[in-house]
Amino acid sequence: MRLDGIPLWDGTEYRGPVDLAWEPDRITDLSPAAQRHDDLCVLPGLVDTHVHLVGYAGAGEPPDFATWPLTTTRDEQVLHGAAHAQRAMRHGVTTLRDLAGDEAQIALRRAFDAGILAGPRIQVHGVVGMTAGHNDLFVPPAVPLPLRKPTADGPDECRKLVRTWARAGMDGIKLTTSGGVLSIGDRNVWRNYTRDEIRAVVDEAHALGMRVASHAHSEDGIRVAAEEGVDSIEHGTLMSRDLAETLAARRTPVAPTLLINEAIAEGRVPVTREAMDKAAELVATRNVLLAQAAALGVRFVLGTDANGHHVRFGDQLAEVVHMTRVLGLDADSALRAATSDAADAIGMPVGRLAPGLGADLIVLRGRPWERIEDLATENIVAVVSRGRLVAGRLP
Repeated sequence: MRLDGIPLWDGTEYRGPVDLAWEPDRITDLSPAAQRHDDLCVLPGLVDTHVHLVGYAGAGEPPDFATWPLTTTRDEQVLHGAAHAQRAMRHGVTTLRDLAGDEAQIALRRAFDAGILAGPRIQVHGVVGMTAGHNDLFVPPAVPLPLRKPTADGPDECRKLVRTWARAGMDGIKLTTSGGVLSIGDRNVWRNYTRDEIRAVVDEAHALGMRVASHAHSEDGIRVAAEEGVDSIEHGTLMSRDLAETLAARRTPVAPTLLINEAIAEGRVPVTREAMDKAAELVATRNVLLAQAAALGVRFVLGTDANGHHVRFGDQLAEVVHMTRVLGLDADSALRAATSDAADAIGMPVGRLAPGLGADLIVLRGRPWERIEDLATENIVAVVSRGRLVAGRLP
């Protein structure tokens, strides 16, 4: 498989026209080219560090977000997750990290890795959340066990749940350190976990070689997560100046999930009035704080919170463009946030195009490192995932 004379943005910067070859999932040659095709370019496949694969993927108006998981068999839910993953892949997102996974997402990861189905590269994180915490409150209170998600209270239970997820084959842990938007009866400012519990989760996960991503909207939730050494901050919405300076100095990645909170706040997607109000409260102060954080050098990465209900798989390209508007990133920085920086944030050797690396790439019309708006689904000419053409036609 070859592309000759195609302008390359390699995950860090523009390299000019190159001859690019790969077989089957390994880039074998990348060398300067004498000729060039000015209308096209090639980029690494995008990396979305925050998604939720198991959500409704059918056509038409989606069913109720809270009850769909309770009224749909797990077997059927896995098929919806596969559809979401493949849709993302066909839109150029060739690596996904699911941050609320269980055996279903692990099964998808294994099926894609084994080539049973064509699919993107996937990481899966299991959630460690407290009783009456953000993760627990997605399920209505009257729903009994075993339909409720697992919870852990106290340092010992937290350690045990981390170990349980490690045994299940998880790549990492998602920890909740604040309340959230879509959880029922929740508040963004509610404390989730004591410092001792958070310390136990981080310590146990790191001892088992697992990264910890912390869901944190509130200033207190971001602060305790950062102080206890989590590996990434999810949302980071109410980040104060001193927190931004700390996270920038530590190079801690932050996934700002911009589009979903705006869609919920404005009622552009089916949500409750409670969720709208919570999101609107966050969005009212978010932009100034996050733009300040970006100016201070915080390492923002692509993370959409895509779930099929509120953000579709395939909207990742629009999120990257929106990062330039809200955070003030230039086009190069936004592309790095969606490729090499995002890949480094989750510890996967993707997000770059270089000999020896996997063959995940997008052939695109335009020059998105100069004009970020060229990063659009309608400009995609072809997508290669794991070395195989999965969308469009190679020129």
